[in-house]
Amino acid sequence: GTFTMEQSLIDATERYAETIRNTDVYKNYQEQLFLIRQNPEKYQRVNEFRRKNYELQQSDGRDMDERIEALEELERFREDPVVDDFFRAELAFCRMMQEVNLRVTEAIDFDMEFPL
Repeated sequence: GTFTMEQSLIDATERYAETIRNTDVYKNYQEQLFLIRQNPEKYQRVNEFRRKNYELQQSDGRDMDERIEALEELERFREDPVVDDFFRAELAFCRMMQEVNLRVTEAIDFDMEFPL
């Protein structure tokens, strides 16, 4: 049969999403995202940097020179207040979501220790 979520859980999820949208952290993130999108060139550079950063994190320590170069580039890049404010807001939002998701996982006692 088809899986249907209980209506009470759907309602609670809607309230949960609304609560997130009402936080100062989320509002600030949306504001900074709006501001950086006003400058397509900066927004493109931010996304390029995120992609590069993600790729470096996936590589297993081989490209240390590349990693150092990327960090130096980020430092120069973040001298721009618009860019710096965006990255700060994004980080704060990600940390909040991580914390909340961790609490939900702990509250429902989900066993994440998968045997190999």
